[in-house]
Amino acid sequence: MTYLRQEAELPPVLSNLDPIPEDRGIAGAEVALTDTKTTGSFMGHDYSLAFVSVEPGGDFLDAARKALAASRIVFVDGSPEEILAIADLPEARDALLFNVASGARRLRDADCRANVLHTMAEDAMRTDALMQMLKARRWTRTVLVVGPKPEDQAFAETLRASAQKFGVEVLASKNWTFDTDLRRAAGQEIPLFTQDFPDHDVLLIADEADDFARYMQDNTWLPRPVAGSDGLQGEGWAPVLEQWAAVQLQNRFEKAVGREMSSRDYAAWTALRTIGEAVTRTNSADPAVLRDFILSDKFALDGFKGRSLTYRGWNGQLRQPMAVVNARALVELAPLEGYLHQTNEMDTLGLDRPESTCTAFGG
Repeated sequence: MTYLRQEAELPPVLSNLDPIPEDRGIAGAEVALTDTKTTGSFMGHDYSLAFVSVEPGGDFLDAARKALAASRIVFVDGSPEEILAIADLPEARDALLFNVASGARRLRDADCRANVLHTMAEDAMRTDALMQMLKARRWTRTVLVVGPKPEDQAFAETLRASAQKFGVEVLASKNWTFDTDLRRAAGQEIPLFTQDFPDHDVLLIADEADDFARYMQDNTWLPRPVAGSDGLQGEGWAPVLEQWAAVQLQNRFEKAVGREMSSRDYAAWTALRTIGEAVTRTNSADPAVLRDFILSDKFALDGFKGRSLTYRGWNGQLRQPMAVVNARALVELAPLEGYLHQTNEMDTLGLDRPESTCTAFGG
């Protein structure tokens, strides 16, 4: 197996309190490799994992070709455009790729590829989980602050779609245009910025660049909780998860890496564990055999979140419960009780079969 990463030059943000770990994602794959090797030793199976990291501006496709020449199973840590470009390479036609980085809808929808499975939670799974929780609390009147970057705009649209889906109102929205040093001025700027919002239950924030959202809580004109990109958040994984033996995975990860596990780490961990489980059950390393088994009703993975994880047969997305968390605690685990589905309650989160225009998977 190969973990292929495109390094990115991160734009400056207003705070340096939470630097992004250099081994984000990679560390999750390493911990999963150790777990998988232990199981494989009893079966006579051996696993190896190469890491390829391409510097900003480097030739990512050339690195992908070389990786595919050596390995038919590749975990891709890149942008949606980079993931699609690799999936469309002739060398990738018979390979099995895992998207461990992008939650973009397009990869599960019109731009899906049959050779790409997704262990990173779709962005809509995050926002649907949040809206289920807000609806259950009857916090249904919200306002929205949207950051200036493209990923902020996209996340805002996802928040709006999930709000409409679950009957949560977005009464008003404003674009964040400040470049003030909020470390000094948050107490003066943010109350004025939020003063003209109508009365609401929750302030939603779309700040996927993690730029200004941290300064909104406790500085708004009205004393209201914040949610979205800060405050209450829907996540595939969070350090506050402790039930369902999650604390054991957290402890193994922290002992091996020296930091807490993130959603990107968990996506890489589940991707490699998916391969380990499929190889164990099929006694095969053929990507086509593994893919068929992974997408079948026979596959189930223990993801330490209270339910077995499976894959959606129509677009390759990993089904998983989503944690709604704050900085210190798990608030809810979605799907919440009462949200029913004709086949699988976890399909109330994210793009459901009737909503998806993906045709690459057939059926």
